[in-house]
This record gives sequence, C-alpha cells and structure tokens, in this order.
Amino acid sequence: MDDGFGELLERHRREIRVHCYRMSGSFEEAEDLTQEAFLRAWKGRASFEGRASVRTWLYRIATNVCLDALARRPRRALPDELTPAADPYAGELAALDRPWLGPFPDRLLDAAAPDDTGAAVVERETIELAFLAAIQLLPPRQRAALVLRDVLDWSAKDTAALLETSVASANSALQRARETLRSRLPARRADWSAPAATTAGETALLRRFVAAYESADLSAVVELLREDARAVMPPFPLWFDSRARIVAALSTSFDAESPYFTGRFRMVPIRANRSPAVATYVCRRGENEFRRFGVTVLTVEHGLVTAMAAFETPSFAPYGLPETLRG
Repeated sequence: MDDGFGELLERHRREIRVHCYRMSGSFEEAEDLTQEAFLRAWKGRASFEGRASVRTWLYRIATNVCLDALARRPRRALPDELTPAADPYAGELAALDRPWLGPFPDRLLDAAAPDDTGAAVVERETIELAFLAAIQLLPPRQRAALVLRDVLDWSAKDTAALLETSVASANSALQRARETLRSRLPARRADWSAPAATTAGETALLRRFVAAYESADLSAVVELLREDARAVMPPFPLWFDSRARIVAALSTSFDAESPYFTGRFRMVPIRANRSPAVATYVCRRGENEFRRFGVTVLTVEHGLVTAMAAFETPSFAPYGLPETLRG
C-alpha cells in the first residue's frame, strides 16, 4: 500500500514543482520545497482521508510549505525593480547578495508522464518572467490566493480553508492581488502569455543571436535589439534600458584586448519560462574548454529582442546539457 501511495504522489511531482516555482520564484528553491512537501505528505499519509483528491491534498501541503519558507526571506526580484538603469560600466562588478528571480527549464514542463493528471494544468500555467516578477511583488498570502483561484481554479471556500481565513478575507486578498497585477501587466492575458513552442521566426532569430555572440560581432547584435531593449544580469544590480547601453557594455566584454574581456562564448539554444533562451558557455583566457556560464532568457516581439535576462546558473543538468564543452 505504501509503495502504491508513493507512486500516486510521484504522478504530481512535476506540477507541484511548477507551483512551488511560481510561489518562490527560484527553480532551485522550488526543488527543495517540492521535496519538503512530498516528505510531509509521506509522513502524513496515514492522515489522508480521501475526502479530497491526492492532488488537492498535495497542493495544500505544498502551499503551506511555500508560505513557511517565504515568511523567512525577502521576496525575489530582478535588478530593474531595485535600482535605476545605469550607464555602461567598465569596472569590476559586485554581486548583490539577495534572493533573485531565476529561470525554469521548459524541458521539465514538457516531460510529463502519459498519465500525469496535472499535465493540462501545467500547460495552462503562465510562468513567463514578466508574470513571475509581478507576482513576487505580492505578499505571500495574496500570491497564494491568486495562484489557487486564478491558476488552479480553486473555489473561494477551499482557498479560504487552506489559508485558514474567512471567504471574505480570501476574496479580499485575491482582489488586491489582481489589482497589483493589472498595474504591472497588459490587460489581456494573450498580450503577455508566451507561445508554448518556439516559432520559426524565433528559431531564426536565435541562430543569429548565437552567431553574433560567438563571433563577438557588435553590429550583428545591434540588428537584433529593439532600440528600447532592456538587459538584466542578476546577481549584479546593474542593468541597461536601451540598445545603445547594452552594446556599449558588450564592447568591453567582447574586446580581447580589454582588461574586462569576458572570454569567447559558445551558446546552445534552449527554452525557459516558455520563452526562447540560450545556455551560455565561456572560454576564458588561458583555458581550452568552455565552461558553464549561465542562461539568458529572451523576450522577442516582432522579430526583435526587447529584453534579455541573463542568470548565473548553478547547473546545466536541468536543461539536459553538459557542464563543459571542448574548445
């Protein structure tokens, strides 16, 4: 019986991980939160009475695990929420030690088992960076109310029960959350919801993006960026709000004669947060292999890159990629 119950829990791991990611804003933290939720569920399996589905029961446990964790740390953010845009800076950058929003690999959204009862819900969910950044502004209980009601389609009564509050209070939290999102996102969901698969145009643009960076071709980068393109690079608080500033910053990191030369790049097209992205490797001076550097998530509109979010990534394993490439 215990073995069968464990298998039943595992059917929902993927969607619970996505739920924990939305609540926390970090793939790595979501992994830990999911593990804690499943541990609590296993330890409490004798108390499962079957009045609700295992899936609903798991969401209750996972949401409470997330709320406990969120009470202990500040919200995750992106640099453009914290400081004004900067001019290109040709000096050493200092990382800011705070929780940052991070990317989620699409391959872990797509790898559902055939009998994964939560597959349809995961496919409906929006985990674009713009949406994730917006809901991180919400207090944890408002965030939970919004996700439970508007994403998971829970009733007001069930949401209130989980949050241990009245239906009126739960509805009030939801309305405040919706107001915050209306001020941060376009009015129509379709305006900010990314397609589920890479389009032919995005594939072509990604090829050009990779070629431009791998050849350190600034003029090619210029052709790919909209004039008002934005770039963020957590954990560094510095960010840029125009094509001119982005290209000026790249001019020093691309230049092999510059003391701020980053190295030679290799990039692998991927998808993250339902958006086109690249996994970047760098070969630094004196080295002969390309090492893991990070993941850059792109926002593409009308054939141009309008935003780049470059994240340091502790491992490429979730993306199904090696940690190094030979030169």
